[in-house]
Parts: sequence; structure tokens; C-alpha cells
Amino acid sequence: MPEWLRKQLMRAFLGKDRRQIRLLNDCWFIYKQKNGGRNIS
Repeated sequence: MPEWLRKQLMRAFLGKDRRQIRLLNDCWFIYKQKNGGRNIS
């Protein structure tokens, strides 16, 4: 998980901002789908 996303998720969890948590969670799954199929050597 990228550092910028981790920091934003922590901020959202600490602030109990459910809308932001949901949005960042969706971003993470889209990011994983787009970058998950790539073979990194």
C-alpha cells in the first residue's frame, strides 16, 4: 500500500470519517486491480 494512502486511511480512521474510509477503500481496490497483474522483477 502506498505511503500516501496509508496516511490518509489512518487520518480517516482516527477521525471516524466513514465516508472517507469507504472512498479510500475503493481507491485501494482499484489500485490493486490496476497494478496487481503487473510482474515486477
